[in-house]
Amino acid sequence: MNLKQELKAEKVIHLDLSGYCQVESGTPIRDVLAQMRAEKHNVSLVVADGKLVGIFTDRDVLRKVAAQPETWDLPVDEVMTRNPVTVTADTSAAAALKLIEEKNFRNVPVVDEDGRILGDMTFRAIIKYLADRYPIQILNRPPNPERFPRKPEGG
Repeated sequence: MNLKQELKAEKVIHLDLSGYCQVESGTPIRDVLAQMRAEKHNVSLVVADGKLVGIFTDRDVLRKVAAQPETWDLPVDEVMTRNPVTVTADTSAAAALKLIEEKNFRNVPVVDEDGRILGDMTFRAIIKYLADRYPIQILNRPPNPERFPRKPEGG
């Protein structure tokens, strides 16, 4: 089976979807930022009644919050992306990757049939999957395999 077939067969639920934090709707932006910083994540998934209602990313911070300190005490709902595009647990990794590529997303929430968060799909999840699946080929590659030294070492 080649890589393309493997990614079509692999479901997103089997990938590492843990790179996010979760906050309740209405949480002040200041608190969301503190949680994102503390947990070292670039995305926060916003929930209400246990269901995904929005996404707040580092891009939102840069575009809507950073230069406007007066927004820091507003609820995250004011600046988040409402009803974000999502995928389900049985979506193939290839389909999720295609969505990320076409829409220029860095994060795609993974939800169940009821809209409850299962995780966050990212390029990093795919890279981790590939590194776990092909450790020798991925982890032992030189930075630029086509590059050779022009002269012998020490000469």
